[in-house]
Amino acid sequence: MFHGLLITKDDSGYHTRLQDIEDSVLPAGDVTVQVEWSTVNYKDALAITGRSPVVRRFPMVPGIDFAGTVLASDSAQWQVGDRVLLNGWGVGETHCGGLANRARVQAPWLIGLPTAFDARAAMAIGTAGYTAMLCVMALERHGLRPADGDVLVTGANGGVGSLAIALLARLGYRVTASTGRMGEAEFLQSLGAQQVLDRAEFSAPGKPLGKERWAAVVDCVGSHTLANACAQTRYGGAVAACGLAGGMDLPASVAPFILRGITLYGIDSVMAPRALREQAWLRLAQDLDPQALKAITREVGLAEVPDLATQLLAGQVRGRVVVDVLR
Repeated sequence: MFHGLLITKDDSGYHTRLQDIEDSVLPAGDVTVQVEWSTVNYKDALAITGRSPVVRRFPMVPGIDFAGTVLASDSAQWQVGDRVLLNGWGVGETHCGGLANRARVQAPWLIGLPTAFDARAAMAIGTAGYTAMLCVMALERHGLRPADGDVLVTGANGGVGSLAIALLARLGYRVTASTGRMGEAEFLQSLGAQQVLDRAEFSAPGKPLGKERWAAVVDCVGSHTLANACAQTRYGGAVAACGLAGGMDLPASVAPFILRGITLYGIDSVMAPRALREQAWLRLAQDLDPQALKAITREVGLAEVPDLATQLLAGQVRGRVVVDVLR
């Protein structure tokens, strides 16, 4: 048996409980990992609270990422004692995830823990930081350079947003942050934002084309915010869309695309190929300021996660939260 959060669904409803879990709950896989650290992402919060049908198999251990040590392996790819991490691949949704002290997964889903990070630091970055890095890499492939102008980051107080600000600022970009919590402006500026705007400027229906303001955008929100970000992106610019905190819809016009030639990049962190994952983690080791990571991270135990999930969906959580799954 092992200890962790378990989501069940029966005639009495949807339940998330911290409990001892039988090994038989774990699905098939060729590598078993002693999980040491995990984290709580927006998708985890949806799963834990049942707010959205994220979980598609019951019972389910939530947690879309984890870091730890290989306990057993039937794959030549990994040996007992190897230090590994995982992001995505449907764990916490269709395959038991990381908010427990044991996981069994498929060998290709794992990557080696970069030597620059211990397990806790890797989960302070987590899927949020890995996604932020994928956004930055997409914008760089588009040709974005610091001299091109301001980069807008929406949903700036969240995990992806705060890490995107820290990464972009360290790479020399002038960053504008959009947030619904203007009381956090000083915090966002400490991460490297040069300007902080109220999300109300972006969250209401806007014009098909607005004033050209942004060389590029990292959007964590979706809906009207994403539509307005596209409408305000400069000629030839790019928008990396990675989140839906404001909604899954995109009430936009084709005008920015056919009149300004902007590009909208969809950023998928769940099924991204291994080579891209490894490149992103190498870049994180190179380009993320450890002090910025420390400033946006706090730590909880497994028992605190259900309440934290509710707070996260209410927009009350700043930055990143790591979970010590051994306590």
